[in-house]
Amino acid sequence: MSSQSVDPRTGLAFGPVIPDSTPEEVRDVCARAKAANSAWSSLSKPDRARMLRAAADALDAAGEQLIPLADSESGLGIPRLTGELARTTFQIRMFADAVEEGSFQGVIIDPFDDRPVPAGHPDLRRMLVPLGPVAVFGASNFPFAFSVAGGDTASALAAGCPVVVKAHPAHPQLSIAVHEIVATALVAAGAPDGVFGIVHGFQAGQLLVTDPNIKAAAFTGSGPGGRALFDLAVSRPDPIPFYGELGSVNPVFVTPEAATRENLPGDYLDSLLLGGGQFCTNPSVLFVPAGSGLVERIVEQVSGRPAAVLLHAGVKDLFARRSVQLAGLTDVEVIAGQPGVGDEPGFAQSPVLFRTTGEAVLGDRAVLEIECFGPAGVIVEYTSPEQAMALAEVIDGCLAATVHGAEGESLAAELVCRVAASAGRVIWNGWPTGVAVTAAQQHGGPHPSTTNALHTSVGTTAMRRFLRPVAYQSMPAALLPADLRG
Repeated sequence: MSSQSVDPRTGLAFGPVIPDSTPEEVRDVCARAKAANSAWSSLSKPDRARMLRAAADALDAAGEQLIPLADSESGLGIPRLTGELARTTFQIRMFADAVEEGSFQGVIIDPFDDRPVPAGHPDLRRMLVPLGPVAVFGASNFPFAFSVAGGDTASALAAGCPVVVKAHPAHPQLSIAVHEIVATALVAAGAPDGVFGIVHGFQAGQLLVTDPNIKAAAFTGSGPGGRALFDLAVSRPDPIPFYGELGSVNPVFVTPEAATRENLPGDYLDSLLLGGGQFCTNPSVLFVPAGSGLVERIVEQVSGRPAAVLLHAGVKDLFARRSVQLAGLTDVEVIAGQPGVGDEPGFAQSPVLFRTTGEAVLGDRAVLEIECFGPAGVIVEYTSPEQAMALAEVIDGCLAATVHGAEGESLAAELVCRVAASAGRVIWNGWPTGVAVTAAQQHGGPHPSTTNALHTSVGTTAMRRFLRPVAYQSMPAALLPADLRG
């Protein structure tokens, strides 16, 4: 098997054919990551931070090469990709800063206490240590920020873990180029050879998750694909943590008071259609009060929105199947666009909007379980505050949930409390697209949005996914890790 670049604007293949990695090649790259593990994990924090910054500098310097290449394989456009590369290198430097600051290690020192038990205890010193080599699965929709040198890679390297990336077949040339730039920069800065590897192909991904040298895996992609890899990870003789981001409908609730806001229809469409609707945080389901006129105002504005270029044939086909599936549900009405495969060139797709009722959703919640992953949105009209709350109760785990309302409005307050039970991030009078790269960010949520609701894939605490605690008891100072000798 092999992969080849495809121009999403035309659907035509171009460039070299990239052969899939053989089982022997997968074993070799994992063994090299294992061989590099001790040297990389034992680096001083200033040295590891310096090497991460060297990788970020190298990516920035290669922008004129990388951005047009990314555009040719993704169709996302030069402005978007320019910003995404800047976000990616900013993120790497943020992790470098976090490494130098050091609190990610979670150091706790509990000195010897000679009082009688239960107050007394031996000298105990606890810290977080790297798990070992990590497998990272690149995503198609963010060819920089969630791919080869994206957040999963940066956080694992920052935690002290070598990384082996499984390249996404939608951007194979970019994956190879980014890997070469980062790997070269790391080694030139003093990192051990093998600390950053790459493999290609479906089978390679399966072998990566089951390789005994791999100690954790991070994935961003489809629910079925992520679940299959999760099952492999936990069924190993030595099960490993698998951190999968699997998709989310990211519900938005609009209260009667907020429904009259003039800018809401346009802002909703901006968020829904951002990136062609191919963000994991696009607001796929919008709940609005029946009779508010908001649906009609949205439909008026969507007609002028252009077709979006979808990332690859798989996304186009999935969008076609799921949009037709949505249109076929009882009491679901198509109010804009055309479900299925349109006549746009390449992988382009015009926006599609659906409408249904709160009663219909409460009777059959299938509409909340179908994520089109593209320029499609479902608008649900509720008839009362009680029905709005009932709808909030049936929302599955999601990455983000949003409430548009007014302070002092009882329904708004109740919705905020309820959606926090099922969402990793709760937004007030805003939109879920746009995940700020900052220490406090939470990009994760209860299943089915992720396989582990305790962690995030964005923000400095993403490093915790690749660390485990070790406590040293009554250990001589000379034998303690340097950070526990204080």
